Amino acid sequence: MSPETPTIDDATLLARFPGHPLDRDSAAHYRGRLARQLLLDRCNDCGAWYRTPRPVCAACWCSNLKPTAVAGNGIIYLAVFLHQGPPAEGVDYRTPYPVVTVELDEEPGLRFTSTVVGSPNESIRIGRRVHLDWIDRLETPVPVFRLVEDDTTGRADP
Repeated sequence: MSPETPTIDDATLLARFPGHPLDRDSAAHYRGRLARQLLLDRCNDCGAWYRTPRPVCAACWCSNLKPTAVAGNGIIYLAVFLHQGPPAEGVDYRTPYPVVTVELDEEPGLRFTSTVVGSPNESIRIGRRVHLDWIDRLETPVPVFRLVEDDTTGRADP
C-alpha cells in the first residue's frame, strides 16, 4: 500500500461502503475517501492518469498503477441539472439537482463527476473553476466541488 493510501482494514472498508463496487482495484480509492483524499490511478511508467480504477495502464499496458492523490482543482467540463427523480437517502436534494463533470488540472482529459455545493444553480456553468471539498452523506465522506471566486473580479459570479 502506498504512503498516500490510509491503512484501513477490509472489514471496516466493507462496513463503511455497503453496496459499493469494492474490489482489489478500487479498495484504495475508498480508503482514500475515508481520509478525505481523492485518489485516482496513475501509471508509474508513463504517467497517464485514470479515473476508473484498473489493473493495467491503457496507454503502455504495464501493471504499475498507483492510487495517487489529486488536488481536486479544475474546470466544469459538463453540467447537468436533474429535474426528476426521488431524492437519494442522505442527499440535500434541491430541484433541479446539479451534477457536474470536472476536468482536473492534473491532466487534460482527466475528469471526475460529482456535484457542486454552496452555490445557486444559476452560478454553475461550463468553464467555471472549482475546487474539491468534502461532505458527509450517511456518515461517509463524499467528494464534491465548490465554485472558485472569479480570478478577474475577486468575487463569485452571480
